[in-house]
Amino acid sequence: MNLFSELPDEARLWIFAADRPLSDAESQTLLATLAPFLEGWTAHGLPVRGQAAVLHRRFLLLAGHVPGGEISGCSIDAATRAVHAAGRELGITWMSPLVVFYRDADGTVQHATRGQFRRLIAEGKVTAETPVFDLSLTTVGDLRRSAFEKPAGQSWHARVFALAPQL
Repeated sequence: MNLFSELPDEARLWIFAADRPLSDAESQTLLATLAPFLEGWTAHGLPVRGQAAVLHRRFLLLAGHVPGGEISGCSIDAATRAVHAAGRELGITWMSPLVVFYRDADGTVQHATRGQFRRLIAEGKVTAETPVFDLSLTTVGDLRRSAFEKPAGQSWHARVFALAPQL
């Protein structure tokens, strides 16, 4: 995955998960709607180098970096407002980061509450081999090093949901 190639590892990353799959047209419109915000994004009066990408038709990844500065407070709030406004225009609801995203047996991205995910494990529908998505990544370097999608047995999901790790 060669996302955000112009940004350094320390660039901040936010991952927003859509409540439903986005069409290619919706993904393109979402990115186009966010482009003016990204071009004018500032933090403490300094320009933010920002980029956005849509992955797997469900996830909006927003990355930003301020050379010699930091993105915090009001500039993060502004980005969140821009993402939510763009989502509203397209009828997208952004899910809680506590929701678990995974691929089902057909390879389709699904989501479940933590309780539902536990039931899927108990029913054998989710195993250590089930691909899951890590919405907790906070830097572009994390994205590059940690893989956004990996088997549940190799992610934090194994600890939280007591999944046996892959051998």
